[in-house]
Amino acid sequence: MIKGSNVALTALSEDVGTVIVSLGWISPTGEGDADVSVLLLDDNGKVRSDGDFYFYNNPVAADGSVQLLGKTPTEDGNEDRICFDLTAVPPQVERIVVAASRYGDARFGELENVQVRLADAAGESLLRFAIDDVDAVSAIIFGELYRRGEEWKFRAVGQGYESGLAGLATDFGVDIEDDAAEVDAQAEAEAEARAEAAVEVEKEPVSAVEAPGATDPVGPANGSGQPDPVAPATPAATLEAVPGPRRPDTTETEPTRRTGTAARPRTAKKKVTLPKMTRKSLAENESWKEARLFPVSSLKSDRDREMRATSVLLSVMAQVPEFGRRLTAAFGAPSGRTETFTEVSLPHGDTPRRPDGVIRVERAGKLWTALVETKTNGNSLKSDQVQAYMDIAARRGYEAVITLSNDVALEGSPLVDVKIDGRRKHKVALWHLSWAEVAHQAQMLIRHEGVGNAAHAWLLQELLHYLQHENSGCHGFQNMGAAWVPVRNGIDDETLCQGDPRTLEVVESWERLIRQVCLRMGGELGQKVLPVQRAKRGADPGTRRALLADQLCLDGRLQAELRIEGTPGVLAVSADLRTGKLRTSVEIPAPDQGYPLSWVKRLVRRLADAPADLHVETLVEGDTGGPRGTLERLRPEPADLLPKNTATRITGFRLSLFKGMGSTRGNAESGFIRSVDEAVHRFYTTVVVHLDRPAPRRAAAKETAGAG
Repeated sequence: MIKGSNVALTALSEDVGTVIVSLGWISPTGEGDADVSVLLLDDNGKVRSDGDFYFYNNPVAADGSVQLLGKTPTEDGNEDRICFDLTAVPPQVERIVVAASRYGDARFGELENVQVRLADAAGESLLRFAIDDVDAVSAIIFGELYRRGEEWKFRAVGQGYESGLAGLATDFGVDIEDDAAEVDAQAEAEAEARAEAAVEVEKEPVSAVEAPGATDPVGPANGSGQPDPVAPATPAATLEAVPGPRRPDTTETEPTRRTGTAARPRTAKKKVTLPKMTRKSLAENESWKEARLFPVSSLKSDRDREMRATSVLLSVMAQVPEFGRRLTAAFGAPSGRTETFTEVSLPHGDTPRRPDGVIRVERAGKLWTALVETKTNGNSLKSDQVQAYMDIAARRGYEAVITLSNDVALEGSPLVDVKIDGRRKHKVALWHLSWAEVAHQAQMLIRHEGVGNAAHAWLLQELLHYLQHENSGCHGFQNMGAAWVPVRNGIDDETLCQGDPRTLEVVESWERLIRQVCLRMGGELGQKVLPVQRAKRGADPGTRRALLADQLCLDGRLQAELRIEGTPGVLAVSADLRTGKLRTSVEIPAPDQGYPLSWVKRLVRRLADAPADLHVETLVEGDTGGPRGTLERLRPEPADLLPKNTATRITGFRLSLFKGMGSTRGNAESGFIRSVDEAVHRFYTTVVVHLDRPAPRRAAAKETAGAG
């Protein structure tokens, strides 16, 4: 599409009750990013209330019409996706504006290939609009969905705002100042209440009978250690009341941050999250095992594991709407009443087929149906089996086939090859979920974002315990593949040649492993953790992996980069197959102000609890390396990090940890996969957490002061 053009959705597809809008961009440095937002407008071109403004702190509409799905890996890196259930949009809403904004003094001109794509419920891409001339703007309206009579149309807008998200939101009637004042007052009142409560507790402890929940840091308790499902709701709960990721690099001009206070100004009711502290057990001795809703000790065969895993997952999806919707929205399912079934018999030629499960979602009398095929314990999906389910779904008018296994799907590299009969009018989408992704979504809800009540939180906790049990078979990506050992041997004896197809298999396995590490880290931290794809490596996934395979043949290294929200730099992981060493590192920029000696002293102080074998290197201008040494040696003499030539300009510092990597291809105790997971986790928890968080730039602070 070109700027200003429009098109009716029904002219593009028959299945547009639900659509997926994807906003994408490429960062040449791998560090640039932006946040998406959605505004629902009435016939006056304004939001009906601030509740019609959806962004990262208000990602889901109560009626299911809007859901921000977050970032999804693509061949270019990542894109933000939004699911719209157009059948659920209130009749008073005439237009839906889709926008994105950058934070601080960042501009869209620093990004490349800024575009928006729209797909139907089956995942079929319908249109694309590339946006040019974005150099000076920090917010962009990518496009809008709008009504014309009984149908929906899409318009390519491409309008930029130099005033950022605040200016864009204000133009459409979002009362940023009132929201901020309300949040400030709420936060101040809660802070005073907590301070007074702390003083009273120090003076005289109060029993739980006299003041229920007064000593509970999460909320009122019901005696079982779980939060009380009938805790009173607050009209504007802050992030301190709803544990979740803060966005440290959000500027003061954004609608959820004033005077340093982040908030969820439009949270309708307080959500339940699991308590942070561990409950004291009443067991007589440590060998007693707590009773579980989903037992795993009786599982003896792969068939038992597949049947149990399918039943456990689908039942929780049906009973916990937030969780079920989180998984199915990405597949184009509408928001509605969900029912799930297992071991369903469906006719297929002379022999009926029995898919592992069926998901059905009803919305306004319409059904969305998906067949589910499950594999556990490292078993791979079978092409003929999936092909049969695709054919059955097409004949019966089902919308999707969903596969689940321990493997991780990659863009441009399907797990199973299926043939699509182009003569069929009805389209069926094929989607894949890794068990690691299922566990990630459960962790995000119960530990960081919260669910509707305590019973739902408990169900998700039981599901997570089941998935993480060693006997469940749902452990995520576990095996580097048959090519792993031959490639390592070829690197050791220098017989591996460029173009060897086995190196490409290893590169794909490495990419799957890194994506799984991101899922696990993100679930633990409650923050975005995404693999970085450098634009210079190309947009085509096949070309990019071929280059990495050639690099593996030349230097014997597998390399990857992870962007963890709220950290000062990209976390780099390098596996040297020649030396058997894993290196995890991060580069942090030098401060803008102060003296070099003050910088190195402060850095060493911040790393007081970091491992003594941490390597610290000073980065300087030019090709020559700067001073370096272990933290143990540098602690008494931080000045050793300064270049001897005082005229040499320091650009930053590189912190690195080294670890021996496992030799086996699988996830055994000495396995390579386990060693990578542990190395990343150790580096983050012992090094990265001690570093200064990236602060808003000084220019942004001045702009805010002027606006106030």
